[in-house]
Amino acid sequence: MSDETGTPDTTAGPARSAAEADGAVQSDGQVQGSGPRPEPLRFFGTSWVHHDNGYAARRAGVAVGSLAAAAGSCLVLRFAFDGIRIAGTGSFVTVLVVAMFAICSALAFRNTWEGFGKRHDPQRQASLRGLLAIGFVGSLLAYFFRSFTEAPGEKLHREEYETAREAHERRATRRTGNPSKKKRRG
Repeated sequence: MSDETGTPDTTAGPARSAAEADGAVQSDGQVQGSGPRPEPLRFFGTSWVHHDNGYAARRAGVAVGSLAAAAGSCLVLRFAFDGIRIAGTGSFVTVLVVAMFAICSALAFRNTWEGFGKRHDPQRQASLRGLLAIGFVGSLLAYFFRSFTEAPGEKLHREEYETAREAHERRATRRTGNPSKKKRRG
């Protein structure tokens, strides 16, 4: 679906209406051909389905962009650590801050990496929001490493899309013929 500006709604997720899940609703609300539509990925749209429309260039761009963002973030963190050192808070506070960023980055990396293979529980994600924000470098590195093998999240979306297509094909093959024209046994 899309809003009035014509931009696609990427927040629809797996919980869409039956008509949307069957691919029966166009962006203007009209009914179209049947079949599920793939869910767009961030930075890739639906190019991940057939690896077209600059898919390889987009993967390279995500890899370079996430690595550059991680490097820039580390530079900003270096300035923050220098500020702590200049403030003269002592080595204990500096070690504590470094350990906090290292642990949060490791947890954010793991959480982001697992998110590429399965959907997260929204309540758990809400409770981890602060921790993941502190460990943003880990999330950026997860995007960098995952983009070497696939578009980040492609495996999960492909599995869901294939499952939806198979279910749609099973439903469509069961409904062959017009039921009103069936011969009735007397």
